[in-house]
Amino acid sequence: MRKSMLAALIAVPLMLSVATPAAGQNSPFTPGDYEDVGMIDVSDGGGYEYAMFLANTWRKNQEFAKSKGWITGYQVLANVNARPGEPDLYLVTSYSTMPDAAEEEKRAAAYREFMKQTDAQMEAASGDRAKYRTVMGSFLLRQLNFK
Repeated sequence: MRKSMLAALIAVPLMLSVATPAAGQNSPFTPGDYEDVGMIDVSDGGGYEYAMFLANTWRKNQEFAKSKGWITGYQVLANVNARPGEPDLYLVTSYSTMPDAAEEEKRAAAYREFMKQTDAQMEAASGDRAKYRTVMGSFLLRQLNFK
């Protein structure tokens, strides 16, 4: 009986010491919003024209998406000390969840209705902006919020 008691007294602290590191190894983060970042190179002499597009059409689209609850926010960031090959602007759109394919189709239809344009018209307008800006690419980030 003494041996059983002694074994139990030794086993309990050992079990707790094994469980404690596992609990201490949980991530200190919870996943937050996604940040969709577009990288834009503005052509020499095209800054004003592109700024007007952003202030009017792009902002209008973002406000529409925000009013629908599709996005949580948006912003334009300037690359103040851009190195060769880096974008001049970053267009950032924040959202909490990714839509599935069916939801994407519904949103695209709502955008067309809101803009009163077809896909072909919106594509042509994007092509026209190529005169003063180049879309260099994009990347997707996710916020990590501390617990």
